[in-house]
Amino acid sequence: MELKRHQYWINQALILAQQAGNQGEIPVGALIIDGDDNLIAEAYNRKEREQDCTAHAEIIAIREACQNLGSWRLKNCTLYVTLEPCMMCAGAIINSRLKTLVYGIDDFKTGSIRTVMNLPDSFASNHSLQVFAGIQEKACRELLHSWFENHRLS
Repeated sequence: MELKRHQYWINQALILAQQAGNQGEIPVGALIIDGDDNLIAEAYNRKEREQDCTAHAEIIAIREACQNLGSWRLKNCTLYVTLEPCMMCAGAIINSRLKTLVYGIDDFKTGSIRTVMNLPDSFASNHSLQVFAGIQEKACRELLHSWFENHRLS
């Protein structure tokens, strides 16, 4: 049951990631649901459009979720994202007290959840984060790889 729910929400994040890719952004999508499975925020990368290095899908979704809930504490919420979060996003995830993180593929360049670094389990973290990785891994990987192939050729 939980795996099917995770797959459903990652598929929704993939739709957002595709929108980012169609707009020339690196195709990463993120969304946040509350403890009752209600969608409370969704976003995709907007660094190029906004010329803002912090406009990662995760950061935008966290900001939106905090506004929608009227609290910076997202303690009963789950973040779904297609790519393992970077150090900046991992810090925001920890600081927002998200309960769970579910992501599609590992990022072997900047992944800061399990791959390059492990911020949630480090001494620097003051929060316990539940993590599920590899959900819809193949679809997430294919989207990212095809986008980079197309952008390297142009």
